[in-house]
Amino acid sequence: MLDQAIKTRPVAKLSRGQPTSDGAGVKLNRVIGNQTLGELDPFLLLDEFRSEEGADYIGGFPDHPHRGFETVTYMLAGRMRHGDNKGNAGLLRPGSVQWMTAGRGIVHSEMPEQEEGLMWGFQLWVNLPAKDKMTAPRYQEFQPEEIPLATLPGGVTVRVIAGKVGDVQGPVTGVATDPIYLDVTLPAGGRFSFDLPAGHSAFAYPFEGDALIGEPATAVPRGTLAVLREDGAAVLSAGASAARVLLVAGRPLKEAVVRYGPFVMNSEQQIREAITDYQTGRF
Repeated sequence: MLDQAIKTRPVAKLSRGQPTSDGAGVKLNRVIGNQTLGELDPFLLLDEFRSEEGADYIGGFPDHPHRGFETVTYMLAGRMRHGDNKGNAGLLRPGSVQWMTAGRGIVHSEMPEQEEGLMWGFQLWVNLPAKDKMTAPRYQEFQPEEIPLATLPGGVTVRVIAGKVGDVQGPVTGVATDPIYLDVTLPAGGRFSFDLPAGHSAFAYPFEGDALIGEPATAVPRGTLAVLREDGAAVLSAGASAARVLLVAGRPLKEAVVRYGPFVMNSEQQIREAITDYQTGRF
């Protein structure tokens, strides 16, 4: 039970995802980066891809560039093969996480390694501070067995991708925005409270079942994102049915954001330089 002296975060805004497509026609539900919620500093985009129809995802994401931010891919079902122009390659399978820092520039691809069956997961874009925009690209990639599980009273379990729950530390490290990335499973009637860092932007996204978010509690259906207010603990609860919720938070950068497709910089001049560097093969 949460100590009543601890401040909790109520829901500030609800954002329903909007259907779209990206890559070579992959169907997505865009939850951040749409008309309702353009961004949530430092988060620029959140897509959920989920389909059992091969035609919805078979085209994948052929070679495409990035500069100036990080991409976080979390697979729930299906298999995705990735590779880049630096010779890096790997396979994302159910439960895998890839935290890619694009930095000064990388060209990579993410292609399904299946033609049918459920393909399900998330991609989150996290901004980089101005001082790190041109850092060397790097990957942090973890297989399902490398993501630790926190088991809590009441049957609540948490896959800890970034941050720390009790004594359980997530494997993602060295990220400028000090992120929290948790996959929380709540049994019927279950409750999870987590004291987020002061000032961190935070959101909760139920992706299996419906959840009650914040105190006072707001009912949030599956596929709707709840933006939490600035300070205090996040509180997630399930009603009569079980629920599974992403809880994500990060330190805002409070810097100018200039975006052009796959490039995220601080000025239009830097965007022009990114386009020129890509076109002339300097990524």
